[in-house]
Amino acid sequence: MSRISQEQVKHVAHLARLSITEEEAERFQGQLEAIITAAEQLNEVDTEGVIPTTHVLTMHNVMREDKPVEGLKVEEVLKNAPDHEGGQVRVPSVF
Repeated sequence: MSRISQEQVKHVAHLARLSITEEEAERFQGQLEAIITAAEQLNEVDTEGVIPTTHVLTMHNVMREDKPVEGLKVEEVLKNAPDHEGGQVRVPSVF
């Protein structure tokens, strides 16, 4: 006996706003059955003494410390600007 019916498959499809045919419902029923079987196999695994985790790998903050550093000099920045005036980059008007 199947643990998930075609009616349940159609209900889930409806909740997901999906339109499925009878053939698709039948195919999805088999696929969902296989997923449920695989998930139930996890219940057979002995997890006694296993510490719950949120990630399988040890995670740590990999960002550098935020330290202020001196930026580029205005003259250096303006060397790359196609047009500048009064220490600022000059751009075409947007009006």
